[in-house]
Amino acid sequence: GPASRGARKAKDATGARRRGPALAPDAPGAEGARGDDQEPVRLNKALSGAGLGSRRSVEELIRAGRVSIAGEIVSDLGRRVDPVQDRVEVDGSRVVLDERRRYWLLNKPAGVVSTAADPAGRSTVVGMVPEQPRVFPVGRLDRDTEGLLLLTNDGPLAYRLTHARYGIEKRYLAEVERLPADAPGRLRHGVELEDGPARPVRVRVVAGSGRRRMVELVLVEGRNREVRRLLDAVGAPVRRLVRTAVGPIRLSGLAPGEYRALRPEEIRKLYKAAGL
Repeated sequence: GPASRGARKAKDATGARRRGPALAPDAPGAEGARGDDQEPVRLNKALSGAGLGSRRSVEELIRAGRVSIAGEIVSDLGRRVDPVQDRVEVDGSRVVLDERRRYWLLNKPAGVVSTAADPAGRSTVVGMVPEQPRVFPVGRLDRDTEGLLLLTNDGPLAYRLTHARYGIEKRYLAEVERLPADAPGRLRHGVELEDGPARPVRVRVVAGSGRRRMVELVLVEGRNREVRRLLDAVGAPVRRLVRTAVGPIRLSGLAPGEYRALRPEEIRKLYKAAGL
């Protein structure tokens, strides 16, 4: 549909900033309006609508035994499915059939807050993507941090992507004012912060030109301003911070303030990473 055609400048899509309560990832309404259940639809139509190809090519997938419902291989081409309740998989990967679900990838610019509404009237990330259906940010980036932010109305997926116990890696690229020789080693061993010990999963020094020093950090948790605090603690204050990846999703091809819909294969990869 039109929602998935390329990247858009967020300000062109929405106009006025919206207000309203933020929706927590595990809030009961966060999965999208469950009340108006969708009618059962033919499996080939549902899979085609989910971006797996034409109905004819989808029928080839079914004939090849690559499609299952609730763990059982489907052979009946006329089989109907409930897009909300039925667990449909292709090659063992979950396929989201619920057409009310939205998955936006935003390149968050600096100066925008990662909430649904802001009492101070500042620009919010929710105001940068289409207004309907209502979505919420998956986790948060500090106001001054840029880069990859997902927004969705898929509560179970958002919950797993944000909680450290599910091990979804978040990758950051930091430009630091200076980089002491022992800083990478100290980060790899772990640093004591005021709210407890913290240690990145991976640390990599990226070649910088002149005085610019770049460090890439990968974390699975997302405590408040954790990357900045980690680098501060080892004497490498952050000048600029960009999140470049969340799990299998990479930030590429979007200017700051632009967004696009996740592609069907990206949604399937996220589901797989989150163990859903």
